[in-house]
Amino acid sequence: MVLLPAGFSLPPLPYAFVLLAGVAVVGVGFARRRPPVAARHILSLTPWMALGSTLHVLYGIDGLPATVAPFGGTAAVYLTTAILAGAGWLVVDAVRPTRVPSLLAGGGVVAVLLTVVVALRVGAARGTLAPAWPAAGLLVTVALTAVGWLGLRRLRPAATATTGAVGLLALFGHTLDGVSTAIGVDVLGFGERTPLSQLILDAAAALPTAEAMGVGWLFVLVKIGVAAGVVVLFREYVDAEPTEGYALLGFVAAVGLGPGAHNLLLFTVVGG
Repeated sequence: MVLLPAGFSLPPLPYAFVLLAGVAVVGVGFARRRPPVAARHILSLTPWMALGSTLHVLYGIDGLPATVAPFGGTAAVYLTTAILAGAGWLVVDAVRPTRVPSLLAGGGVVAVLLTVVVALRVGAARGTLAPAWPAAGLLVTVALTAVGWLGLRRLRPAATATTGAVGLLALFGHTLDGVSTAIGVDVLGFGERTPLSQLILDAAAALPTAEAMGVGWLFVLVKIGVAAGVVVLFREYVDAEPTEGYALLGFVAAVGLGPGAHNLLLFTVVGG
């Protein structure tokens, strides 16, 4: 399908059944317990958003054991991460409901660190570690996010006040995706796997500025603009239905943060 990224495929049937069963169990658990969902709960899922990225990097560099590798594939990794995060949330909610955000975030950080260490060890063993450009991309992302958020606070103060840190996370995630993609395409020689993103890059390539400025700058601007627009549009939704609003805005953040984190770790491990 034209909207799906290159390499998108379903896992083998046994793994698909396990994933579907896991999603069903977690879904039933949430339906029965109906745990509260506030901004702090969505923010605690941030490391879990990154975990899906790190697992997929390990899958791409053959860093996962063969028996569990299919869970890190292009399609499966989304469900794998959702099951792990959801199950962790339900367990903590059952044992220490007042500490869900801190314990959920802590578990996610540990999981991310473990997978990152494994990926770095693979890169080091292959002699392909190259952290300079990913580190520069992260710094640029922080700077652009700060400028964008300050601009939103001036132009749409109600939107930034209502969406708060979750809105900031959405802006950061999509800025990271844009900046890392620009570095990968213009500097390191990577291709873009998502057809819709490739259309934006192709449009930039057709401009007279392509030779001097590359093609990634337009993608960065589009990502920042779209994320800022979403934050503005979600103001009324979050204000009226905070549970649903924060959950959906968190999903928007994950759509940007996941690919961006994946890019940075992949570039670090395999170089360009």
